[in-house]
Amino acid sequence: MKFIVKLFPEITIKSKPVRTQFVKKLRRNIRTLLKVIDPGVEVQGVWDRVEVVPSSEDEALCAQLIERLMSTPGIAHVLEVSQHPFETLHDLFEVTLAEVGDSLAGKTFCVRASRTGNHEFTSHEAEKYVGGGLNQHADSLGVRLKDPDVTVRLEIRNKTLSVVRRRHEGLGGFPLGTQDPVLSLISGGFDSTVSSFLMTKRGINTHFCFFNLGGKAHEVGVKEVAYYLWNKFGSSHRVMFVSVPFEEVVAEILTKVDNSQMGVILKRMMLRAASEIAREMKIEALVTGEAVAQVSSQTLPNLAVIDAVTDTLVLRPLIAMDKQDIINISRRIGTEEFSSHIPEYCGVISVNPTTRARKHRVEREEERFDMAVLERAIKSREAVPINHIVGQQEQQRAVETQQVSSGDVVIDIRHPDEQELKPLQLDGVEVIHLPFYTLHSRFGELESGRQYLLYCEKGVMSQLHAMHLRGEGFADVRVYRP
Repeated sequence: MKFIVKLFPEITIKSKPVRTQFVKKLRRNIRTLLKVIDPGVEVQGVWDRVEVVPSSEDEALCAQLIERLMSTPGIAHVLEVSQHPFETLHDLFEVTLAEVGDSLAGKTFCVRASRTGNHEFTSHEAEKYVGGGLNQHADSLGVRLKDPDVTVRLEIRNKTLSVVRRRHEGLGGFPLGTQDPVLSLISGGFDSTVSSFLMTKRGINTHFCFFNLGGKAHEVGVKEVAYYLWNKFGSSHRVMFVSVPFEEVVAEILTKVDNSQMGVILKRMMLRAASEIAREMKIEALVTGEAVAQVSSQTLPNLAVIDAVTDTLVLRPLIAMDKQDIINISRRIGTEEFSSHIPEYCGVISVNPTTRARKHRVEREEERFDMAVLERAIKSREAVPINHIVGQQEQQRAVETQQVSSGDVVIDIRHPDEQELKPLQLDGVEVIHLPFYTLHSRFGELESGRQYLLYCEKGVMSQLHAMHLRGEGFADVRVYRP
């Protein structure tokens, strides 16, 4: 078995040097991602595709490889194929009959072939010959060129025939790392999460900047969704998570600034801080999840005044999207449940917020603000690699265990898609499924007096949740690391 990775169409229209660079980057990204799953995997890149050969045809292994490929930026689709040498048209027919003949029983079909190389036949002739042979020798209902039950797809490349078993749709976009990095302002809600994803999909290594307005619970939730985005779509590259304590900044705004200007000024303070952080990280652009007129601070006059505070480029990939469009993308990429359970901390709430901010009025209000407060927040920030967000190893070991005692309950907190792909099976142990995004709200409903062991694939989210729950007073919570 082999996987043929087809490039996102926009890559194929690039100039030869750019296309070569993109394919090289995609090949490197794929190898980095798949080696974690299958150390023996082979990845080879050519002009129009990347070929992936797993070390075995184990179904569970191949399913994990496919799932990872489908979430990798730069891939249009993935063909799961079996490959065979051939010499003649009749060889094509015989191989195809052996591969798909049984699957055509009681069904209509057609044959579609693509061809590369020098052959004594055209693609259309190959389709006619193989299709005619299958029609005679397979127990099918006959050929139907329009809307058949089964489409038999063949890829002919020089002297090799690839019979397509399945086609898996990819993410699209550009290979990660082909564009310069950005710093995304993330709150964990639908908008900032989707905007971060869209930048990653476009091949942009997206770092995260979180302004903490709501305490530890909010930070833990945002770290989880940021980790999910990185782990699923961008883990071929190193990403930083920056947390900026902004409670004192909010307090300064609440006590010094006119009520109607609070929302705009808070956003300006965030851009000031993010611009300084980005400059130190050598990042030239910021990303926000703002959309025109979604809330009062996002009218065009307000956005213009907000942007005036910085010379750093501010990108808004959602600027013309409807809220439902954003939620639909969130659902498709698996972050909807995350975002719907993230507590909202608006920081400041104006009774009559301005929708037509004036720069001179805002600047006059900001003269009352003690900028030393903002400087302290910037200096007090914490920046850690996203894969190290759990913190100190001592804290991790304090909640980890490899043993399950009698009466313990293992809680599988992975996303339902992960649970289905790789079920957790423990003989004689009670396993319940509470996805991490519902764990905090539902943990109090569980039976008291028992020890609960949280489980996830890499232990990151389970450690975060275990430490958070223990901090909330639930002492009988640990992490199960088999």
